[in-house]
Amino acid sequence: MSVAQMIEHIHQEKCFHAVAEDYSFTLKIEKYTHYVCGAVHDGHQFRKELWDNCIHTEYERWYEEDPCTKQMVEAMPIVIAGCDSRFEYDLNRAPENAIYEDAWGKKLWKSPLPEAVKNRSLQKHASFYKIVNALIAKLNELHDKVIVYDMHSYNWKRWDRPVPVINLGTVNVDETKYQADILSWRDTLVNIDLPHNIATTAGINDTFQGNGYFLKYITTHFEKVLVLATEFSKIYCDEENYVIYPEVVFAIKEALKKKIPAHAEAFKQRPHD
Repeated sequence: MSVAQMIEHIHQEKCFHAVAEDYSFTLKIEKYTHYVCGAVHDGHQFRKELWDNCIHTEYERWYEEDPCTKQMVEAMPIVIAGCDSRFEYDLNRAPENAIYEDAWGKKLWKSPLPEAVKNRSLQKHASFYKIVNALIAKLNELHDKVIVYDMHSYNWKRWDRPVPVINLGTVNVDETKYQADILSWRDTLVNIDLPHNIATTAGINDTFQGNGYFLKYITTHFEKVLVLATEFSKIYCDEENYVIYPEVVFAIKEALKKKIPAHAEAFKQRPHD
């Protein structure tokens, strides 16, 4: 579906499930609720014209992406997710920084990318944010306040200290106004039961602080919206051997089916004046 068609559907409050016509992102709207789930780093697609010029292997790209984060929230009524790898362009960075020159200490390209190649990627970045803007504006019109669950994951084995299974990044939201919502989300997540005797722990601004562009864009443009950057450590896969543990992903998904709507309803009812 074209960006223009998606925006028209949103303006008319139509429910739909579509992939962008360039296959760069998906959007599902089953109901115009006051809560949204996003998974901007879920994508793994990598444009063919970039293959021969990329130094990083397919596994190295996967290692830094956030696999399964869309799957974790796919049961929610509104889900927007990236399909392309962050190594083509990063939806969680501003446009001027969205295309990497190097990544995690390693040069990315054998030779500099031509401007035309960069522009093809940046057009997809721009299209995604046109939809984000239209969607959040419509929800702001329909609801007194809106909450966005910004789903990510991170590689816990690269840390040289104990890190939480779940981390919330909140430094770019109003931590005073939304303190109760932040704390209740952390306390809700720490009660997720995971298989294999994985002990669920949750922290706030422990490993990451919530500095992503997706959060900043929404928070800057829409003052009545809270974005909760929510990062699961990759306890749901073997990050070193490229193996997903579907039973762990399923457990997270089943827990979030109940926990997200319940938390969103409490957020809706809580005064924030």
